[in-house]
Amino acid sequence: MLADVDSPMLKPQTVYLLEETHQRSQQLQTLLEFVGERVERIEPAALAEKSDSQAPLCVIAGDCARELIEIAKEHPAIPFISAHEKHSNALSLANVVGEINDNVQYPMLTQLLHYCQQYHRQQPRQGQPKSPRLLRTLVGKSRSINIVRKLITQVADTDASVLILGESGTGKEVVARNIHDISKRRDGPFVPVNCGAIPAELLESELFGHEKGAFTGAISTRKGRFELAQGGTLFLDEIGDMPLNMQVKLLRVLQERCYERVGGNKPIQADVRIVAATHRELEQMIIDGDFREDLYYRLNVFPIEMPALRERQEDVPLILQELVSRFSQQNGAQVRFTDNAMASLSLHRWPGNVRELANLVERMAIIYPDSIVDVSDLPPRYQHIDAPEVQPEYPEELLERQALSEIFATDDDGSEPPQPEPAAISAAVASALADSQSIQDLPPEGVNLKDMLSNLEKDLIRQALEIEDWVVARAAEKLGMRRTTLVEKMRKYQLARDEL
Repeated sequence: MLADVDSPMLKPQTVYLLEETHQRSQQLQTLLEFVGERVERIEPAALAEKSDSQAPLCVIAGDCARELIEIAKEHPAIPFISAHEKHSNALSLANVVGEINDNVQYPMLTQLLHYCQQYHRQQPRQGQPKSPRLLRTLVGKSRSINIVRKLITQVADTDASVLILGESGTGKEVVARNIHDISKRRDGPFVPVNCGAIPAELLESELFGHEKGAFTGAISTRKGRFELAQGGTLFLDEIGDMPLNMQVKLLRVLQERCYERVGGNKPIQADVRIVAATHRELEQMIIDGDFREDLYYRLNVFPIEMPALRERQEDVPLILQELVSRFSQQNGAQVRFTDNAMASLSLHRWPGNVRELANLVERMAIIYPDSIVDVSDLPPRYQHIDAPEVQPEYPEELLERQALSEIFATDDDGSEPPQPEPAAISAAVASALADSQSIQDLPPEGVNLKDMLSNLEKDLIRQALEIEDWVVARAAEKLGMRRTTLVEKMRKYQLARDEL
């Protein structure tokens, strides 16, 4: 479901600082801005107004006049991080997600910020982001990619034909463009042709052009790719997919450095630099009779082999950061990855290479815009290390407030909204929603709704425990809640087997 354009989750969220000591406030603000967060210092009294207009990512509470436990209870929808030892008693609250000190490290801070994002994300009625676009680039510090860079600089200023080999998605066109961009032909055009994407009967006209009337449908003279690339570079991608009859004609052009348009007899000089690429094993194709050996040696003057991403896995974090950075520049937003997530991605085998990684970054940016992605957020096939999935526990006040809102709210068209999941609200409210006919009419003197719901919840919990012979795990399953939640409610209502 697409989110409303005014949804606060589509806007960059602010980290609010509750810190009266100026020096510590400056230190915390510098640290948070360094990791890419938008920070604003605030007073406790202004927090309610701020949170109404723009939901904060979190509130970091240091040395402030009020106790954190009081502030957190007033704002159960906001996650808090303690930044002072005097707030240690607040760590028992569900929306106080952790604590930091003056020696906080980057991994710990990003994990806490990620938890805060999960706290917001898993609350009801969250929308989905718009789809962004990404650019691909050639980055890395591994030995294999440094060799590729060196080969590019060595061949760029020559006119030697270059054959780029490598699996699909390794960045062969990026290499070709780099060769052109640093060559003496950089002021000329760079013209790419995918030989496998053009039908065989049209490939000759596409490469060499045609004269008017050369064949049915040729209503005017048309320049080919060779002519369009004059003075620049012609990139023949997937050269292994070129038909044999076209291989003969291409070989002639490479040998004589001239060609004729289809239907013409005037020779045209070919002042172009040829860079070809393929993911196929051309030597095996020569043995099988599918590729001409003489053309292979004409193209393979200067071979450059692009390593598969699994052969340079130490480059994955750098490539990831580059893709994220370019996405941020193009779209004004970003997605980030925890150290654990990057470690997990570095262990993946990447059959689709850099293209697969770029697609993953784009997918994560769609699902988690302006957020921090952890291992549990990655698709299962990319989860190669064990990391606990974040399951925030929310204050009972927040869940009850949401439950009551769902009960009495209606959609804009006047229809009843969808029923909430039992796991998201208390068992008593879920049962009341499922069997609303059992509730009597409101008496004239009114009722205490909170007490009524509490009594109903207590009664249903007691029934579930009796049915399941006081096996808490089975009773929790019957009530649609976690075992730990049921234990807390049993303690709250002082339910024990020896009472009955």
